[in-house]
Amino acid sequence: MRVDIWSDIACPWCYVGKARFDKAVEQLDGKVAVEVRHRSFELDPDRRPGEVAEVVPMIAKKYGISPAQAQANEYKLGELAELEGLEYRTEGRDHGNTFDLHRVLHLAADRGLEAEVWKAFYTANFAEEASVFERDRVVEVAVAAGLDKDEVVAVLDDPERYRDAVRADEAEAAALGATGVPFFVIDQKYGVSGAQPTALFAEILEKAWDEKKPAITTITGADGADACGPEGCAI
Repeated sequence: MRVDIWSDIACPWCYVGKARFDKAVEQLDGKVAVEVRHRSFELDPDRRPGEVAEVVPMIAKKYGISPAQAQANEYKLGELAELEGLEYRTEGRDHGNTFDLHRVLHLAADRGLEAEVWKAFYTANFAEEASVFERDRVVEVAVAAGLDKDEVVAVLDDPERYRDAVRADEAEAAALGATGVPFFVIDQKYGVSGAQPTALFAEILEKAWDEKKPAITTITGADGADACGPEGCAI
């Protein structure tokens, strides 16, 4: 069963929501088989590449709240992240354009390292001091997660590489009516918006799996009916 997750590396609720989703899969303990496909979504697509701002003043300006309120929100997010076993820097974090990060993430998907690089970028952005919006840091984090350095540099040097893949993800999100992230599409049937509780994710995953794999009633018929098995066919 495939689960598509639209996210942005700059989105704290994506960071928390993915952790809750992962816990739901773990709690189901093999009851469902889940293949996750990460999809690109930019929360701030109009921000110029290389334009980096501190999170708290940016949030205060964007939502028309005081810096103190914005900082309080960060503290609250830190508490929620901690409940999910995540590290979260509540002060001094920054924000920037994520388009290049998404292009590198598409490279990671092509190399079978999608989950590893998403996790590495999330951790770099929310838990570590060095900014993930600096080119050298992007390369460092991606390579540490398993990607080839020359390939990462080649993608960053060519603004057309994976551009269409990112835009296709964003266009599909818009077509599905997703205006924010995280946005989960479970088995192309159920859309789940936001960092929902683990229990809700588990409920929907199990429901979708049960609907996908309906119970089969076996009718054996008369005793001794002819059949073939591992030992061959009785005659």
